[in-house]
Amino acid sequence: MLSLVDRVSGRVRSQVIPDVSEKTIMPILRANIAREARLMTDDGNAYRRYGWTFREHGVVTHGKGEYVNPDDPSIHTNTVEGTFSIFKRGMRGIYQHCATKHLHRYLAEFDFRYSNRVALGVNDKERADLALKASVASA
Repeated sequence: MLSLVDRVSGRVRSQVIPDVSEKTIMPILRANIAREARLMTDDGNAYRRYGWTFREHGVVTHGKGEYVNPDDPSIHTNTVEGTFSIFKRGMRGIYQHCATKHLHRYLAEFDFRYSNRVALGVNDKERADLALKASVASA
């Protein structure tokens, strides 16, 4: 699973990926993130070669027990890790089982809920209206 979070809008976009290799991840980053963006990642090998193609590439070295960059506290992966945590808790507590072939559907639901939450000014009625509008549009 790869998730991209826009810290300005608070929106998240996730997708199922077969592996975390550079070959898999970099085309997704290039297609979804503007070159002018500030990319923040962990120290995974997949990001190293192409991180420089973005305006800035901030790195957190989890291998050293680092969760916030000591030189710049705005560089961290806590936001995206928070989305993973919500997804994992939902899968363990609500759904409990998901076939791999349906994983993208569950990710889409959690992305929708995260991107349309109270902290972003979306109340329950507005979220329900958006969900209904999307279901009518896709029918």
